[in-house]
Amino acid sequence: MNATATAPAALDQLCINTIRTLSMEAVQRANSGHPGTPMALAPLGHRLFTRHLRHDPAAPEWADRDRFVLSCGHASMLLYSLLHLSGYDLSLDDLKNFRQLNSPTAGHPERGEVPGVEFTTGPLGQGVSSAVGMALAERMLAARFNRDGHDVVNHRTWVIASDGDLMEGVSSESASLAAHLGLGRLTVFWDDNKITIDGTTAISFTEDVGARYASYGWQVLHINDVEDLEAIDEVVAQAKADDRPTLVVTRTHIGIGSPLQDTSKAHGAPLGAENIRTTKRGWGWPEDSEFLVPDEVREEYAVVAEEGAADNAGWTARFDTYRAAYPELAREFERQLRGELPSGWADDLVATSFEGSGELATRQTSGQAIELLAARVPELIGGSADLAESNLTHIPNTSNVEAGSYEGRTLNFGIREHAMAAIVNGVHAHGGLRAFGATFLIFSDYMRPAVRLSALMGLPSIWVYTHDSIFVGEDGPTHQPIEQLASLRAIPNLVVLRPAEANETLAAWKLALEQTDRPVALALTRQKLQPFQYGGGSVLQGAQVDKGAYVLREASGGTPEVIIVATGSEVHLAL
Repeated sequence: MNATATAPAALDQLCINTIRTLSMEAVQRANSGHPGTPMALAPLGHRLFTRHLRHDPAAPEWADRDRFVLSCGHASMLLYSLLHLSGYDLSLDDLKNFRQLNSPTAGHPERGEVPGVEFTTGPLGQGVSSAVGMALAERMLAARFNRDGHDVVNHRTWVIASDGDLMEGVSSESASLAAHLGLGRLTVFWDDNKITIDGTTAISFTEDVGARYASYGWQVLHINDVEDLEAIDEVVAQAKADDRPTLVVTRTHIGIGSPLQDTSKAHGAPLGAENIRTTKRGWGWPEDSEFLVPDEVREEYAVVAEEGAADNAGWTARFDTYRAAYPELAREFERQLRGELPSGWADDLVATSFEGSGELATRQTSGQAIELLAARVPELIGGSADLAESNLTHIPNTSNVEAGSYEGRTLNFGIREHAMAAIVNGVHAHGGLRAFGATFLIFSDYMRPAVRLSALMGLPSIWVYTHDSIFVGEDGPTHQPIEQLASLRAIPNLVVLRPAEANETLAAWKLALEQTDRPVALALTRQKLQPFQYGGGSVLQGAQVDKGAYVLREASGGTPEVIIVATGSEVHLAL
């Protein structure tokens, strides 16, 4: 769209300048940070939070809230300012302590530290890609629980992304899949400020981004001047009216109003005290004030909290009506959102033993575990990066998830390992589903940034890695995982399980589903391995695997001369 810019109303401008001054001053006080982008994006953030985002600051976990992701996490002061003004549990003192030790207002937003932060962002490309998972989760839950006249799942996902986000390969992978899956409730505002740390985007980023996204199948809209609040309203209306995901090319000016406007110097360092005074003077802002929030701005944003509470109350009333009509569905919906597993979910696993059976690859047993779990855990979904036949990750007796048909449980991620991991993280950040992503262990390297984020956020994502060990010999060294296990084990809060045979594989899957605040990586073999004989009861019933390590064979003489420690298929060599 091409709209003529109009000056925002005086109150809107006051709100926008409040966000800008808070951002400048917090970065200046911290003596580090990124002031220019929050200043540039202030009109967009203000308009979204006051007019378009469905959220209740008093209930940040409201199930049917819109999800907002600031993918360019370096612009964190934009989000912190908006959350503070809107009435989330974030004080002005927290803003003053931006980027300080033990402060919730970290340099990049961290999920779990500040109410209203949906996802930890900072590594560029991760937020916008994980938002695809959030939008997908919304559609899948809607397909499962909505009934005629009862839309209990009915929200949207909004993203603000930077040039850097869209340069990263993971965003291209996820954008392609988002369009393929028809995720029309996803809207991404691209902050087109034409500045990077090293200079203007002309030095490295000259493609037609809109044309690229249009080729994926996105609706592409334009805001020629982010100061035009009516233009923001218009593109939001157009985004809601289309069944495609929407990219909004949003022209902004980094460090707007300051002497450093439109330069890389406004990006990643404080503006400087004198430049801040000059900027305030240009806005008619009290030059000697610090962290000033005018009463009129407080009053304007108080309306946001009131409207959010009313939206939440209206949804709660509708859900009560839904509960009366569909009590079992309502109970199931609430259980899944709480992250509680259904009663008896592991019974089939515990009742299964492979003692005395023939050789089985642990990937085969993993496939059987998925089948047993899927029958009892309806929220379990997942898929592979185009290796389902090799990973053995098909969920039986269910359909594939496709555009317009979200009832299925098997996801076809295509050859997009990095996007797969980010999307699985987004599904878990949304809530209500448990998801896994699968590929060969060697290709875990393609996923590492997203896997690390899952551990950092404490998301219970499940990573299924098959074709462990050098027994993938025919494929050559490019497909033989050597350093990958050490690399995964080095990630704090990531549980790495490398079962040695079939019974341990079942136990590993049980452990994986039991996690609520950390991800699990399963390393599984292609080659067949003989199940162990435990002498009564499966390894699950003996509760050995959950100890992390246990004695499989004692020294024949009673006192060992040497202790051999092994994992996975090497246990058989050790024996």
